[in-house]
Amino acid sequence: MSAGDLVFAGLAALAAGVINALAGGGTLISFPVLLALGVPPIAANVTNTVALVPGFLGGTLAQRGDLVGQGRRMRVLLPLAALGGLVGAALLLITPESAFEVLIPFLIIGAVVLLALGNTVKKRVAERISRLHGGHERLLGPAIGIFAAAIYGGYFGGGLGIIVLAVLGAVLIDTLTRINALKQCSSLVVNGAAALVFIFSGHVLWVTAVVMLICALGGGYLGGHLATRLPAVVLQRVMIVVGVVVAVVYSIRTFA
Repeated sequence: MSAGDLVFAGLAALAAGVINALAGGGTLISFPVLLALGVPPIAANVTNTVALVPGFLGGTLAQRGDLVGQGRRMRVLLPLAALGGLVGAALLLITPESAFEVLIPFLIIGAVVLLALGNTVKKRVAERISRLHGGHERLLGPAIGIFAAAIYGGYFGGGLGIIVLAVLGAVLIDTLTRINALKQCSSLVVNGAAALVFIFSGHVLWVTAVVMLICALGGGYLGGHLATRLPAVVLQRVMIVVGVVVAVVYSIRTFA
């Protein structure tokens, strides 16, 4: 990559960090920008995943207080999250470049749909929690759901947090804040496991990844400060429009 390309990649990661901190969906910015800069699809996905992992770590550390008392859940769910992330990453690496290129518009649209459903999922989870008054918690359902979601997350990852929140919120008996913290931790494990595979894949553009990593961390910090000033729903709607436009443009380019 040229110096100019690295600047664009860094700005995209900065924007992704801000967006992830405010509303989620930052992948819909950083991944298409890498494609636009001429990075092959699988290398773009791999590099993007590795670069954005520290953002998930920051989010988990920020909510670590809400993970207290969830040790049993983490012992059951996090190993499956890691295994699913490894499986998804392995599936990506054995996917032919041409096949993955055809899948990209559908993956982006899928991420857009998940982003659009985000507020509805959170509302339904909160409503369900408000109706609960105790009971025995079973982890088989969340375990199966987390493993399936993790495979998707290791393969692409856009909208992973919404899937995980829906899976956990549908079964677990707890507050939305604590379920959200577990969601953040699970997403970190999924992406961290996938990144571990990708590090040794030979597909990571390391200079680009380091620049994006630094910028994503800065974006996450900035987004945290903007969270009280900028309505997340506004940014979410903007990201939905951006995602649809990107998917349409890429579809035309791929299938025309």
